[in-house]
Amino acid sequence: MKAGRREPFPWGRVMHAGLCLLRLDPQTFWALTPAEFHAMTGGLSPRAAAIDRTGLDALMQLHPDQVTSFQR
Repeated sequence: MKAGRREPFPWGRVMHAGLCLLRLDPQTFWALTPAEFHAMTGGLSPRAAAIDRTGLDALMQLHPDQVTSFQR
């Protein structure tokens, strides 16, 4: 987003999440508060911690890239 310029509200995405993915009936969807919708779409779920370099190195040791005959 450019400084000083606001993006339009993503109504299409919000309606798709509420009406199609959550399968809410229209009356229930339009009666939700923004906080309720946020909670229903996973906004209150704890976020996983980002992996650090030590964790990445450990994963790379456990699952090394394999060279295929095509890559040789």
